[in-house]
Amino acid sequence: MDDKVTVPEGGFWPAPEIPQPNIYPMEWRVETDKLAAIYEKSKRTVWNPADLPWDGIRPEDFSVEQRLGIMYWFSVLANFDASGPAVFARATIHAFEQHEEDPVRKCFFSITRDEMNHEECCQRTIAKIWPGGPLDWTPGTGLEHAAHNNINWLYYNGGRYWQGYNTAVRKYSLAVLFTSFMMGEMAASTLFRGMASGTRHPVFGEMFQRIGRDESRHLQICMTILDKEWPGLNEEVKDQITKQLRAGFVFLSMILWEPPEGFWDLPPYFMANHRVLMNHAREAGLGVLSFEEQAENWRQAIARVRAIVERWGIAFPAIPELDIAGVKVDFIDPEDIIPVF
Repeated sequence: MDDKVTVPEGGFWPAPEIPQPNIYPMEWRVETDKLAAIYEKSKRTVWNPADLPWDGIRPEDFSVEQRLGIMYWFSVLANFDASGPAVFARATIHAFEQHEEDPVRKCFFSITRDEMNHEECCQRTIAKIWPGGPLDWTPGTGLEHAAHNNINWLYYNGGRYWQGYNTAVRKYSLAVLFTSFMMGEMAASTLFRGMASGTRHPVFGEMFQRIGRDESRHLQICMTILDKEWPGLNEEVKDQITKQLRAGFVFLSMILWEPPEGFWDLPPYFMANHRVLMNHAREAGLGVLSFEEQAENWRQAIARVRAIVERWGIAFPAIPELDIAGVKVDFIDPEDIIPVF
C-alpha cells in the first residue's frame, strides 16, 4: 500500500471559514474544572422513573375528586417540567453553536436528561390516576369541565412563552439566560423539598426527593456558571437581569403560589377553579402546601436569590405581591420570558 501523501504545488489549500453560529469546528476546551466535576457527579446519580414503585399508586385509594386534583396538579407541573427537555435541548445546541467550553455543553445535556425524567414522572402519574389526561378525555361533571378548560388555558400560555424562548435563547447572553435558569432551579428545589416533606404518600415522597436532588444539582451548575459570567457586567445587562428576575417570579408563581394578575392570559374564572382543584390535590395527601406556606416558601427562595445577585451589584426587582421591596419593573413582554423550571 502506498502511503505517500499528495502535497499540491504551492501547498495545501486552506478550508473556507465555517459560517457561524455553527457546531463546527469541534473542540473540547475546559476552563471550569468544577463544572466538569458536577457533570461527572450527574452520571453517577442517574435514576430511572420506571423503577419507582408505581403499583403503590392505587386509583381506588382516592375519591374521584382527589384523583382529578392530583391529575390537575401534575398537569400544571407539566406546563413547566414538560417544557424542560426542549428548553435545555435548545440551550445545549446554542452552547455548541457559541463554542462554549465543553463542561457547559455537557452540563446542559445532563439537565436535559434529568428534565426528561421529571416529565416522565408527570406522564406516568397522570396515566395511572386519570387515563387520557391531561387533555385526551371527555369531561362529564362541572368540576371535570373546569379542570379540562383550565389545563387548556395553561398550555395555551405555555405555547406563548415557548415562542418567546426561541427568540430569547439567541438574543441574550449566558449571564441573562443563566439568571433565569437559576431562578427556576431555586424555585424548583424549594417546591420539591416542601412537597417531599408534606406528602402522605410514599411513592410521591420518593419521586419528589429524587426530583429535588436533581434540581439542587442544576442550581449548583447555574451558580458555577454565573460566578464566571457576572463579574464585569455592564449596566444594560444588569437591567436585563433585573427584569428577568421579575419575569421569573411572575411565570413560576403559577406552580409555586398563585400568578399575579395582568400577565398570564387567563379567563376571569380560572383562579377560582384552580383553587378548588388544588384543594382536592391537597386533600389527597399529595403534599400541596397551603396558600400561606407557599407564600413563605417563595419568600425564602427569593431571599436566597436576592442575596446572590446583589453581591454583584445587580438590582433586585420589587415583588409587591410578597411585600418585597426593590426596583419597580412596570411591564414584562411575554416575548422576553425565558420559561424554565
